[in-house]
Amino acid sequence: MYAWVWRHLPGPWPVRLVIFLILLAAIVYALFIWVFPWVEETLEISEVTVG
Repeated sequence: MYAWVWRHLPGPWPVRLVIFLILLAAIVYALFIWVFPWVEETLEISEVTVG
């Protein structure tokens, strides 16, 4: 998967590296802002009871 992304990025390898790092940061940001809060609400992870 990473090789496929790397081959499709434009420019020489330093430019590809910068673009790849920006893409990676955007993915991590999206996970923390939208995906993880949705999963926490859906699965009710914070409401743990021990009996």
